[in-house]
Amino acid sequence: MKKTLTSAAALRVTFVTLASLCMLVPMYLLVVNAFKSQREILSNPFTLDLGTATFQHLADAWNNPGFSILKGYGTTLALVLCVNALAMVVCAPAAYVLARTPKLVSRLLLFFFIAGMFIPTQVILVPVIFVLRAVGLMGTMPGLVLFMTATTIPFTLFVFFGYIRVLPRSLDEAAAIDGAGKYYTLWRIIVPLMRPIIATVFILNALSVWNDFASPQMILGPGSDVYTVTTGVYAAVGQYSTDYTKVFPTLLLAVIPILVIFVVMQRHVMSGLAAGP
Repeated sequence: MKKTLTSAAALRVTFVTLASLCMLVPMYLLVVNAFKSQREILSNPFTLDLGTATFQHLADAWNNPGFSILKGYGTTLALVLCVNALAMVVCAPAAYVLARTPKLVSRLLLFFFIAGMFIPTQVILVPVIFVLRAVGLMGTMPGLVLFMTATTIPFTLFVFFGYIRVLPRSLDEAAAIDGAGKYYTLWRIIVPLMRPIIATVFILNALSVWNDFASPQMILGPGSDVYTVTTGVYAAVGQYSTDYTKVFPTLLLAVIPILVIFVVMQRHVMSGLAAGP
């Protein structure tokens, strides 16, 4: 029996290792090709000759007059913060009410919101464009913030609901005995206990918002002066560009901040998902 368990564990480790290596291949190609010339990229994309490697292409991408990477960082970071703030302010009270109201209607409402997780963003982009145009928000950052907030609400609500549901009701009862209202109980007692899951949701939503290309490209428009990191990369390398000395360095600069944030904060993601009361 022990031998069988050991074999099963070894098989799982082998599978996870191979899957991880496959997922790391694109990142490996991105890194090694960011320091090479066009000829080297085309002739041997999988290796890096340290003797000919240069940081010049990264410097050129950083100083590209067609796209300010620092401006892209600032715009995308502002978008991440606004989307997360709105999503959490909306979802925290909703999740609290749904978790503390064990009625059929509450469960149906929860399922209604969760259903949004299974609808691809690209499917609803065209109808959203008509709505935003009708209310005068098409091509604006507020319109993009509202749309991306709506796309993060199903996941945020689902995770918040699951966490609040396992918090003991005695917390609410003790607060009610002390004269606290529902709003006070939520923001002063429940939300502080949700810090691990809030950190988890923030990081996962940040990854989604940072990497989104279709939404800002469609809502802000290709001719917009406002670029996120992803749309700025598209504008910088050109629609039909084959100059890989621009493509790879610009892409590397675009993913470095969110990659560093995820590596540094991954323990918070894992602890938040496994956290309990």
